[in-house]
Amino acid sequence: MSDAKTRIDETVKGNDVVLYMKGTKSMPQCGFSSRVAGVLNYMGVEYTDVNVLADDEIRQGIKDYSDWPTIPQLYVKGEFVGGCDIITEMTLSGELDGLFDENGVAYDKDAADKIRAANG
Repeated sequence: MSDAKTRIDETVKGNDVVLYMKGTKSMPQCGFSSRVAGVLNYMGVEYTDVNVLADDEIRQGIKDYSDWPTIPQLYVKGEFVGGCDIITEMTLSGELDGLFDENGVAYDKDAADKIRAANG
């Protein structure tokens, strides 16, 4: 197992919610990363952010790890959930709430409802 894959595996399995993104949760550096981080931040989800721009091995490694070509990538309880479009759809449909509920991830249900109301 490569060093990057080992580090990714440890991060994904060692944290309840992980977002591999361009930039950080407080300073996203692309629109797609900003959208997913914004949803998680607004919903009050505690998550680990990994800035792929800071490490080329991780930037490529995460794509190989998930067999998903784009960033951001969201993981919940060690499982790959999806990228920006999937997370946006799941947020608007309520599926993301269900996923968090199933996995015991704390979030602000009122904030999730406000996102849906604003985009409904």
